Amino acid sequence: MTTSFTSMDTSTAEQWGVIGAETMANQGRVADRVLAMLESLSDVVDGFAVDQLTHCLQTATRAEQAGADDEVVVASLCHDIGKAVSVPNHPRIAAEILRPYVRAEVTEAILYHQDFQGRHYFHHFDMDPNLRDNYRDMPWFELAERFADEWDQTSFDPDYPTEPLAHFEPKVRAVFATPHQL
Repeated sequence: MTTSFTSMDTSTAEQWGVIGAETMANQGRVADRVLAMLESLSDVVDGFAVDQLTHCLQTATRAEQAGADDEVVVASLCHDIGKAVSVPNHPRIAAEILRPYVRAEVTEAILYHQDFQGRHYFHHFDMDPNLRDNYRDMPWFELAERFADEWDQTSFDPDYPTEPLAHFEPKVRAVFATPHQL
């Protein structure tokens, strides 16, 4: 079903009801698109020992093995999904994709993960490796620290026993099934 308005200022509540119902009926495409974006990361290597899909899969595998909840595991899987579009602002892209579907602390940990991960390599670029200290009082600090130190920065190992994307697909579909917020 479609609506007939050609400008939002001429729309009706009934028409927006149709759009809302159609949007929710098609919510499954969000997970489809996320999975496709993740798959596209297999083409992004940028000098690392593994492609970015493998890196994301390793990060999610480590999070899952550590007992992280499904939102954190899916966020770990998607933390570098923005690299499918743009490396410099990939954390913000990933955080905005996740924001409607995960709790705020998870979104913030992903948004600022580069500042936390910098502890492990920023010195090579004459950058401050202690940027994470700017967030020490934030409620999501411990999650971001654990994510960066235990799961993300260690996940560039071609020999690491990594779960395939299909393993995480049910969690991706569950997390992206219904937005918590808009």
